[in-house]
Amino acid sequence: MWAGLNHGGRTVFLEEDKAWIEQIKQKLPSLESYHVEYVTKVHQADELLETGMKEECKVVGDPRFSKCDLALKGFPNEIYDIEWDLIMVDAPTGFHDEAPGRMNAIYTAGLMARNREEGETDVFVHDVNRVVEDKFSMAFLCEGYLREQQGLLRHFTIPSHRSRSGRPFCP
Repeated sequence: MWAGLNHGGRTVFLEEDKAWIEQIKQKLPSLESYHVEYVTKVHQADELLETGMKEECKVVGDPRFSKCDLALKGFPNEIYDIEWDLIMVDAPTGFHDEAPGRMNAIYTAGLMARNREEGETDVFVHDVNRVVEDKFSMAFLCEGYLREQQGLLRHFTIPSHRSRSGRPFCP
């Protein structure tokens, strides 16, 4: 499915489940995927939402050098160096209090989209019926950038913030 949807493009999976990576690579050896460890838990969401409202989290830049505790810094370097046209947030698991939550993934997707040189990035968030995905997507991908929602999937289009200085984090 991914190869068909992104014909000729680069699709990368950042996955928390090593077993899934091994299983899918047996079926699709050309699939590019990296194992990622998410350290925050769903029960930390309220505290992390508060953290994300601090001034250092409104600074647009490379997530690797962000002073915001929400920024994910452990991806392979090439993930940060690419100006992605589309980012899909559907991990980590996030379905119970002790599970890794998507708070950092949503924030970092928004930061990467804003940090591109020019143009826009479409960011999709799955499972927006859940509290974390709902609150964090509206807070850090911004209601003003929301294009549409179909069922459990929300679509945001986030413009470069580097191409126009002084743009507020959220419109």
